[in-house]
Amino acid sequence: MLSRAPSAQLLAQVEVFRDQRERVPAASEPIGRDKFANAPENAFKVARDARVSTFSIDVDTASYAFVRAQLNRNVLPPAASVRTEELINYFPYAYEAPASANEPFRANVAVFPNPWAEGRKLIRIGVKGYALQQTSRPRANLVFLIDTSGSMEPQNRLPLVKQSLAMLVTQLKPEDRIAIVTYAGNAGTALEPTSVSEKAKILATIDRLEAGGSTAGAEGIRQAYGLAEQNFDASGVNRVILATDGDFNVGITNKDELKGFVERQREKGIFLSVLGVGAGNYNDALAQTLAQNGNGVAAYIDTINEARKVLVEEASSTLFPIGKDVKIQVEFNPAAVAEYRLIGYETRLLNRDDFSNDKVDAGDVGSGQTVTALYDIVPVGGPRVVDDLRYGAQAPASDSPSPAEYAFVKIRYKLPRSDQSVLVSTPVDRASEHGRFEDAPLDARFATSVAAFGEILRGGKHTGRFGYDDVLRIASAARGDDPYGYRSEFLQLVRAAKTASAMQPLRP
Repeated sequence: MLSRAPSAQLLAQVEVFRDQRERVPAASEPIGRDKFANAPENAFKVARDARVSTFSIDVDTASYAFVRAQLNRNVLPPAASVRTEELINYFPYAYEAPASANEPFRANVAVFPNPWAEGRKLIRIGVKGYALQQTSRPRANLVFLIDTSGSMEPQNRLPLVKQSLAMLVTQLKPEDRIAIVTYAGNAGTALEPTSVSEKAKILATIDRLEAGGSTAGAEGIRQAYGLAEQNFDASGVNRVILATDGDFNVGITNKDELKGFVERQREKGIFLSVLGVGAGNYNDALAQTLAQNGNGVAAYIDTINEARKVLVEEASSTLFPIGKDVKIQVEFNPAAVAEYRLIGYETRLLNRDDFSNDKVDAGDVGSGQTVTALYDIVPVGGPRVVDDLRYGAQAPASDSPSPAEYAFVKIRYKLPRSDQSVLVSTPVDRASEHGRFEDAPLDARFATSVAAFGEILRGGKHTGRFGYDDVLRIASAARGDDPYGYRSEFLQLVRAAKTASAMQPLRP
């Protein structure tokens, strides 16, 4: 993970680096036209009827940043905007790392009491990716595809995008290459593929960008991919980075058509990441569709600090995958687990047979990235959530001896240049269990507090009377090492949620 900040000299040379903190007045933001990609919360499943849970890894963080932006406006976020797994995975966790890029993943499991439901337990699955060294990472062939339509004019849109991309330029190596395509009414190439050694030329091009016109996003995507293909680096990373509020209104507006185009380009080795900005007309649904099918991440940039997190501190994980099509399959032991529920990942669920089908697309993990998943389980003999059927199979007796394993975790992934997946597995057994919540690993406890916060924001269907004060209590005790202040900021967001309005008032 990179942590090098831009030099003071360069910051002084380009105005796009001004660390502006202005908030756009509420009157300048549209209201009520945001579109979100989400699904109903996962329900509890009976382990003996559905023993296997399969999903694609998700390392996007857009939902967390959007939630923060809403709370900073003193408004609770729409429930549909809250994807709990993205809140959890916003934070880095100190999991044990794998030893080499040839075996880039290691699973860390833990079992501990569920703090919001007596008698239930949580299973934490943490995956740590191998961290590439700066000297060993592949070259980058990047195309910035920048929305310069009229809706991008406010300070928290195109000006923030310009600052963000300028920061990213400072993190690249001289042998990397950048091109810039803009779209507004008509798409055009603002910068032909250029070596990062010509940094001043690239930054000057970014600084000259202005907003105006309608949005020909589809044509812009075609031109951006054309430049990426023209400069394709077979041994490097080839990626289009789309920066937009998602308000496509000219050209191909059908999401499925755009999705199909991005998928075909993915098969050629050209990936897509999305940086979303703005609110009121933010098209999260489109950003998620394009990024998920383009083997990229979807991030939401609400402040210059978030840009610094995504494009400076986490530049390696954002741009350079160490594993693609990463899937997790958990088989539950019905002699130990009566019921289970995956927390979040509703838009990433897969069929059981998708797990071993290498043709099925899944999420990517970048250099040094951590991914966390939580299962809420009812142990055999615990307080059941789902009633037994009259004619169903009988549950095991609650006083039967406890088996050694709760579940078995399997992870499939492909190395970046391989089309054949590799399988790694680990049991979730009694050796992974902690009798008291307070004895669980610190990172597991903090992730639990974030999960509870997300569940409460979505309506609290499964968290009972567990409230914001309970979240604060757990998160404060598990804050731990917080070098960038992300966890401290989370505590402030929880406090903000306690007093936030249910809905932004409509303007006359």
